[in-house]
Amino acid sequence: MTTYNQLAGLRVNYLGSDPTLNTGNEGQVWYNSTSGTLKSLVQLKAWSSASNTPGVIGGAGVAGTQNAALYFGGYTQVSPTQINTNATIEYSGYTYASGGNLNTTRTTLTGTGTQTAALAFGGESPTVFSTATEKYDGSAWTSSGSMPVAKIGMASSGTQTAALGFGGNVPPISNTTISFNGSTWSSVPANLNTARSYLGGCGTQTSALAFGGSSPAATGATEEYDGSTWTTGNSMNSARNSIVSAGTQTNALAFGGTPVGLTEQYDGTTWNSVPSLSTARRTMSGQIGTASATVMMGGVLSPTTLSNATEEFNSTIFSPATGAWASGGNMGTARYNLGSANAGAQTAALAFGGSTGANTAVTEEYDGSTWSPSGSMSTTRKELAGAGIQTAGLAFGGERPPGAVSDATEEYNGSTWGPGGNLGTARRYLAGCGTQTAGLGFGGIGPGPVLTATEEYDGSVWAAGGNLNTARRALGGSGIQTAALAFGGQIIPTLTAATESYNGSSWTSVNSMNTARSALSGAGIQTSTIAFGGTPPTSGATEEWNGTNWASAPPMGTARYNLGGAGTSQAGLGFGGRSPITTATEEWSGPQTTATASTLTTS
Repeated sequence: MTTYNQLAGLRVNYLGSDPTLNTGNEGQVWYNSTSGTLKSLVQLKAWSSASNTPGVIGGAGVAGTQNAALYFGGYTQVSPTQINTNATIEYSGYTYASGGNLNTTRTTLTGTGTQTAALAFGGESPTVFSTATEKYDGSAWTSSGSMPVAKIGMASSGTQTAALGFGGNVPPISNTTISFNGSTWSSVPANLNTARSYLGGCGTQTSALAFGGSSPAATGATEEYDGSTWTTGNSMNSARNSIVSAGTQTNALAFGGTPVGLTEQYDGTTWNSVPSLSTARRTMSGQIGTASATVMMGGVLSPTTLSNATEEFNSTIFSPATGAWASGGNMGTARYNLGSANAGAQTAALAFGGSTGANTAVTEEYDGSTWSPSGSMSTTRKELAGAGIQTAGLAFGGERPPGAVSDATEEYNGSTWGPGGNLGTARRYLAGCGTQTAGLGFGGIGPGPVLTATEEYDGSVWAAGGNLNTARRALGGSGIQTAALAFGGQIIPTLTAATESYNGSSWTSVNSMNTARSALSGAGIQTSTIAFGGTPPTSGATEEWNGTNWASAPPMGTARYNLGGAGTSQAGLGFGGRSPITTATEEWSGPQTTATASTLTTS
């Protein structure tokens, strides 16, 4: 039999614990002698859809991070007459909100900095090139020192108080560099080797990267700045202009542009292709986020069409490569904030209630490939919790129209719903687990504050159990009444990664999740659970719990929140949810076998 040593020229490492996970050991294979498992390291890079922008937008400046982003200026209509704007829009990774308006209406301007300390400079206002510079404090823009020369289509690096602007169009196309100290601009002697406009840029004021652009034809030229000189580096794989940028000089991301929507990542030496944007577009200028977590908001689809699409890029390292999500049969009714019998199997799941935009009582059963409608609930509601299995489900709590919090419980017999005993505390956005005759409900929010309250159901009556240590709503849950797990959620307005285990009488805090999030779902038991989905940002992130620690795992194909879940950590199911509202169902296949030392060639 061919061994790994013969195939790879290396022997499998025999380790007592997993190595530190980073990109430097991607592709490494090792045997963990403590857990008795053969493991490998994989890095996953992908774009996923998020909430649409409030309106279509092109030519805006951008700044901030993936979860605290900003776009400003630009234009909201192309034809028959272009309409420029001074609007500022803030993105939380979840929703959009209006910020303070720019003092100077303009398009094709450049941005850098953070959501609460951004810098906007240059642009066209409305047909005259501008030298205007403005600083944003999280609520209002203040005019600052003007640029030495009016330009459009520049690139940027640095912060609000230590920024760099380079390239652009005066006209003619420029190779000059300017530096900002928080109040005034000054010319820098160092010129780009390739004059260009509508280029990408990122990094700091003294360690910047310039790439792509128009010179005047599209170019892939790359240059690095060390604080005094621009040096030519390896070119991009795809020559293009109107690029959006993220990252640092040694770990940069370039995405979008003309004529392609490709994404490339720079490692300090070479550009490598990574997954493309789902919606190819261009013309947003500035640096935003990092090479492992950034966002694309709006943009130009064609000379006459603008976009409102938002996509988020994430680069995630996970180990072991233990499982994967695959598409299942779509639900009959797209909905979110639904309930699910989370003790059900991947091949025998139950979904009920939720919102389609309006609250619903629809019930569906899944047989492993197809969802089929069944008897509707008696009480139309969303933001409810569930427990049980497909033939013996339990639904409780939630929000009833027109916004009243519910204490109602219903029991499902495989075809119809009937009344059960009411919760002691009416609430919504709670979590549930267990069975129809031994259910558990915990957390949530009532008419008042976020709750710690836990209740136990015996098939007819709810009784008080031990309180959670961390009050929260929109949390995940798994397990049974005497051995449950609570994870994630929201402590308004803060998200939490807190995890707690329940022994039938009290909750104990254990190791937290890797990523704080709410509106997530889960499947499994107290010692072996998968948690998936959630927000913000809208996520398909998956984590595996082994009874002690959480580990990152491959994400869902469709990023979403307020979704349903069922099954086990080896055969889980995620369905419904929003961003946008979806019918998508995904099936999780986890680790099925473990390796033994006798089968391996070790070092």
